[in-house]
Amino acid sequence: MQSTMTLARAGNAFFLSIACAAAASLATMPARAAFPDKPIKLVVPFAPGGGTDLVARTMAITMGQELGQPVIIDNKPGAGTIIGTDAVAKSAPDGYTMVMATVAHVVNPSIQPKLPYNHDKAFAPVMLVGISPNVLVVRADSPLKSVKDLIDAARKDPGKLSFASQGAGTSAHLAGELFKNLTKTNITHIPYRGAGPAITDLLGGQVDVMFATAAAVGTFVENGKLRPLAVTTATRSAAPALAKVPTIAESGVLGYVADSWYGLYAPAGTPADVIARLHAAAKKAVQTEAFRKRVESEGLVIQGGSPQDFDKYAKGEEARWRKVVKENNITAE
Repeated sequence: MQSTMTLARAGNAFFLSIACAAAASLATMPARAAFPDKPIKLVVPFAPGGGTDLVARTMAITMGQELGQPVIIDNKPGAGTIIGTDAVAKSAPDGYTMVMATVAHVVNPSIQPKLPYNHDKAFAPVMLVGISPNVLVVRADSPLKSVKDLIDAARKDPGKLSFASQGAGTSAHLAGELFKNLTKTNITHIPYRGAGPAITDLLGGQVDVMFATAAAVGTFVENGKLRPLAVTTATRSAAPALAKVPTIAESGVLGYVADSWYGLYAPAGTPADVIARLHAAAKKAVQTEAFRKRVESEGLVIQGGSPQDFDKYAKGEEARWRKVVKENNITAE
C-alpha cells in the first residue's frame, strides 16, 4: 500500500514537472507582435499612372493612417499582371504584402496556358474596392466620332487600326477583343505594361483607340485631350463627365458588356485577424470623402463588402469571362 502511494506521488511529481516546464517554455516564447508593426507593401501589377495605380495610391494614404504604418505602393508591371501577382503569391502570409487586383486576376487562368502560382489556392480575399466602366476613347483630333465610325473604318482596312491596353488579359484587352468578335472586325491589339504608357502613346498618335478604365482616362476626358465614344457597361455611367456618353450596346453592338473592377488580395494563409484588420482599414479608406471625390467622378461604384462577398464576386467573374474567352477565342496575344 505504501509503495503504491509512493509511486503515485512520484507520478504526480513527474507530470507536475512536465507541466511546469511547458508553462516556462510558453512564457519564454516571444508573443506575436501586434499587427502591423512595420510598413505594408501594396503591389500594383501595372506601371505608375494608370487607373489601378491611382486607386491604390488614393487608398494607401488613409489605410496607412488607420493602420498606424505606411502603406507603400510597389509597381510591378508585366506579363498581363502575372509578375506582380506572382510576387504576392510567393510572399509571406503575414499581412505585410497585398496586391491590388483587377479583372485580369480572374481572366489569366483562362487565357494563360501555365501560371507560376496556383490561382485557386494562392490568395486570400480582403475586399472588393469598386466596379467601373471601361471607356472607349480616341484622341481629340481623331476622325472617329462614334462607334459606327470605328466599325466602318475597321472593316474598310482590316488590321490597320490599333487599340491599346494596359496588358494582355486586362479588362481593356478583353473589352477590345470582345468588341472585335461581336462586330466581326480586325483591330490590332497593342499591349503595354500599364495604362499610363498606353495612354501616352494614344495621345501621341502611336495607337488609334483604347478601351481604358474610367479612372485612368477621366482627367484626359475632362480636359478635352481624349474623346469618349462609348462606355462598356450595360447602362450609362453616372459620372458627370460620362453621363451623356452612350454604351457600346446602345451604339449598335448588341449584348456587349465589359466591366472593370479593383480588389485587394493577401497571400493565402494570412491569419483571419490580420485579414480583418486590413479589411477594416480598406473599408475606412473607400468611405472617406477624399476617395469618393477622386473616384466617383470617374464612374467607380464603391463596394467595400466582406472578404466573403469579394470571393463570391470574383468566382462569378472568373466563370463569366471563362465562357466569353472560350466562345470568342480570346488569347493572351
